[in-house]
Amino acid sequence: MAPKQDPKPKFQEGERVLCFHGPLLYEAKCVKINIKDKQIKYFIHYSGWNKNWDEWVPESRVLKYVDSNLQKQKELQRANQDHYVEGRMRGVAPNKKIPAVSQKNDVKTKKNKQKTPGAGEGTSSGGDPAHPPRKKRARVDPTVESEETFINRVEVKVKIPEELKPWLVDDWDLITRQKQLFHLPAKKNVDAVLEDYASYKKSRGNSDSKEFAVNEVVAGIREYFNVMLGTQLLYKFERPQYADILANHPDTSMSQIYGAPHLLRLFVRIGAMLAYTPLDEKSLALLLSYLQDFLKYLVKNSASLFNASDYEVAPPEYHRKAV
Repeated sequence: MAPKQDPKPKFQEGERVLCFHGPLLYEAKCVKINIKDKQIKYFIHYSGWNKNWDEWVPESRVLKYVDSNLQKQKELQRANQDHYVEGRMRGVAPNKKIPAVSQKNDVKTKKNKQKTPGAGEGTSSGGDPAHPPRKKRARVDPTVESEETFINRVEVKVKIPEELKPWLVDDWDLITRQKQLFHLPAKKNVDAVLEDYASYKKSRGNSDSKEFAVNEVVAGIREYFNVMLGTQLLYKFERPQYADILANHPDTSMSQIYGAPHLLRLFVRIGAMLAYTPLDEKSLALLLSYLQDFLKYLVKNSASLFNASDYEVAPPEYHRKAV
């Protein structure tokens, strides 16, 4: 019996496409194609972005650049708007569609209430009869979440207090527009903020069980911060600084280096990550109550934790590295 032929790619080298990056679609270009073990992958360059963001993606993340998919792109942007302080937390310039800085390395942060391609539509042409939707069984890459799972994933919302939202916008503005950097190591690092919170709760005379819960939550926040910082909590302009920190402090956790502004960014993103935890509804509600309590603590201490004077203008040689 003759061996089965490799599948035929739906997209060509040099073709203009739309590509999923996290929960959004971005304009991109198909640079290279690779077929291995009957699986097609494309090397994608995101239009308007540094080549550092180029990546290999499965065919299920790529769509034809046609009007119906462009409309889908707009719908996804609208659906995501309220999760990121009206888009400004992402550092998105007006009318410029660019991948979220915080979603490097294919970390999935999907939300079920967003209008997204249905099952089987991940590789459709969005109305082009020459390219029918792929059959569901063809999507077998275990490292990539299908759009069907994306739709069905439970959304976990962590509400950012109104008092802290202006600081999120200021933080974005200082870094992405004014080209400043948060001074590192921070005067008060994430570990110190978390320890102060735990001490504050302890001083209020909580029961042993509540004190244990607080310690567990603090440890969890620290762990999420250290795991997510490099892939989801940095703006593009901060990446060379982060690379220098890693080189100079290879054995130090980032929660000992970074401070409150980056910790606050975590709470914009942590809800999507919590959707992947195996907690039941009651446990999740309890965890969210502790997270909201910690955010109230940040509000109460915001004057000492968030200050524009903790940022400094990046020198010219840094700008050259950040290009």
